[in-house]
Amino acid sequence: MNEKRDFEYIIRTKKKDFTAADEMFNIKYARLARSFHRQIPGYKMTSLKSLPNLAHMIGLDGIYVKDESKRLELNSFKVMGGSFAIARFIQKKLGLKDEELSYEYLTSDECREKLKDLTFASATDGNHGRGIAWASMKLGLKCVIYVHKYTSQARIDAIRNLGARVEVVDGNYDDAVRKIAEDAERYNWQIISDTSWPGYEEIPTWIMQGYTTIMLEAQEEFVSLGIPKPSHIFVQAGVGALAAATIGFYGSLFKNDPPKFIVVEPDKAACIYETAKANDGKLHNITGDLDTIMAGLACGEASPIAWRVLDSLADCFMTVPDYTAARGMRILAVPLKGDPFVISGESGAAPLGALYSIMTEEGSLGLRKTLNLNDKSNVLVINTEGNTDPTHFRQIIWDGLDSVPKDYLTKR
Repeated sequence: MNEKRDFEYIIRTKKKDFTAADEMFNIKYARLARSFHRQIPGYKMTSLKSLPNLAHMIGLDGIYVKDESKRLELNSFKVMGGSFAIARFIQKKLGLKDEELSYEYLTSDECREKLKDLTFASATDGNHGRGIAWASMKLGLKCVIYVHKYTSQARIDAIRNLGARVEVVDGNYDDAVRKIAEDAERYNWQIISDTSWPGYEEIPTWIMQGYTTIMLEAQEEFVSLGIPKPSHIFVQAGVGALAAATIGFYGSLFKNDPPKFIVVEPDKAACIYETAKANDGKLHNITGDLDTIMAGLACGEASPIAWRVLDSLADCFMTVPDYTAARGMRILAVPLKGDPFVISGESGAAPLGALYSIMTEEGSLGLRKTLNLNDKSNVLVINTEGNTDPTHFRQIIWDGLDSVPKDYLTKR
């Protein structure tokens, strides 16, 4: 038997602690976030797409893709966190009550006049910066976004087209985060970052709470299908914000019987995996270029507040090579007959690619059994982005870039 597998993983067996999840992701925060998001013109619930034929082919009961590729026409889930965090920041700054926190007031001339000297700033791999730029434009406020030197021109142009000033930093994503922190203090900009550091936790928490609108939608969609909850959730991680929001929401909601939580990272930027592997109470960073096609996950330093949740509740941490994400994109773009077509970027397709590897590679039998992945499992993955880099998307889908090695080709 071929015992090869093309990914690494760590199983966590310690007793789950729901304290951090309850503090940050109690369902009341998801309801507050969605109450705000519903006021945004163009808001609508994104689809939970079922892939029944793929599920049957690889031995599962169901695979469900929460498709964020058309969220508010921004091709990414990130706007949900950034817009909510900006709203909460303005609420606190102006002393507004929850019932006064309306999109109509935030976009009013009165509010704009009170905030006219405010500039929002952030570092990004693309999608988060675009969301902050979009929210700033809607509020009529200035915005500065720092990107790293590996950011694609298409993603830079998308941010600039929303009226933000974009600066390219000579380094990786984490270098851009450090540089924006320095310059924000120098120029009195307000940082809206999805990663945290000592003394900067409130806004990243609001961003993660903004993401829970996605999970609240998904859970309602599951219930409408007669499924009480997903049995397994595969979620991608960069700094860990989305993963913590997803796991924290579902962990807090289903403390007595939570889904199995699997965190997926690029093998070239696996700061959360390395932290879990060390298991010494410290965060472990990844340095270097972080050169992965999963641009939205190319982060070498985990968010401390996100790690608190992941450390407490995740069942499995795994790293995957770039071609796993590329294969996930192709599976979604060229589905089995009867399954829906889904446009996904590299970071968005990583969890489905990871799931496919686990379910099809002979060397993964032990992991399948450990995670109890079988024909009774209903798995949730989140397609976090659409086609945010058209040239690279075509290279993967049309030209076969990052092809699967012969040893791991589909055998069924």
